Amino acid sequence: ASAPVAPSAVEYLVVAGGGGCGAAAGAGYGGGGGGAGGYLSASGFAVSTGSPLTVTIGNGGAVATAGGNSVFSSITATGGGRGGGAGGNTTPASTGGSGGGGGGTSGAGAAGTSGQGNAGGTYTGAFAQYGGGGGGASSVGAPGASGNAAGGTGTATSISGSSVTYAKGGDGGGAGVPIAGASNTGNGGGGGWSTVFADTAGGSGIVIIRYADSFAAAASTTGSPTITVAGGYRVYQWTGSGSITF
Repeated sequence: ASAPVAPSAVEYLVVAGGGGCGAAAGAGYGGGGGGAGGYLSASGFAVSTGSPLTVTIGNGGAVATAGGNSVFSSITATGGGRGGGAGGNTTPASTGGSGGGGGGTSGAGAAGTSGQGNAGGTYTGAFAQYGGGGGGASSVGAPGASGNAAGGTGTATSISGSSVTYAKGGDGGGAGVPIAGASNTGNGGGGGWSTVFADTAGGSGIVIIRYADSFAAAASTTGSPTITVAGGYRVYQWTGSGSITF
């Protein structure tokens, strides 16, 4: 029998790093939630043999900082926007894969990138000074009206072999303990509130590709991807930057 040939096309998931929440300075104020990292997924991406394809994993944004871009070959997912500041910090939310939520005093949520994510929620001035939720891959962030404004929802995919949800926006700062973006999820950081709950950072991104296991394994990889063969697919999953050559 002839040896398997390399694939001519692959399916990919590229998720950028989530943005950090907005810094909350002063009692009674909540920072905006960080925007989720951009989410891009498609099948039929053409590949050829002999040339390495670059993989870059975007970092999660620190507090008041946008997330880093993630890259697979020519595909670039944009890092999530930072949340807006609150109280004595009036730094506005920034745009990104998904936009950051507006802080308790900095106002408007920021826009997301078309095809990658959604806008963050705006502080409305109702009740106390609550931050808006960061945008997520599947929905906009909730307005900062009361309590913890929910971040936009993420998107579930089974490209790795089991269903995982990526790129959720960070909740706006309010009455509950904020949740930082977990590593390699692209989630935005949840907003802190007052001097009670600390501000949080966004989660780093991830790159996953797969193709039918009837095709040959890659000739080489760098960046120590997790490689699995199951369910009829070869799956390569990077949590750190590297490359793949067919």
